[in-house]
Amino acid sequence: MSENKTSVLSVLILGVLSIALYISLYVFNDEILAIATQVQAGDKALFLVPIAIAFVFSYIHGAFTGRFWDVLGFKAAVKK
Repeated sequence: MSENKTSVLSVLILGVLSIALYISLYVFNDEILAIATQVQAGDKALFLVPIAIAFVFSYIHGAFTGRFWDVLGFKAAVKK
């Protein structure tokens, strides 16, 4: 497979994964809220769950965005 097709395929996969994460967050928002309230109730180890969710979102969406702009041919300008 050529490099351009591989890049487009990775953008599509990351885009679908990003959309799936947002849909999952919407569908399971009550469960996530329940986990967050359990942290306040005394189960202190569960504070890591929302942090982990934020890291996963950040990584997947960031990878998608970066590759999306690369496929379109936009590059950051470097000033010296």
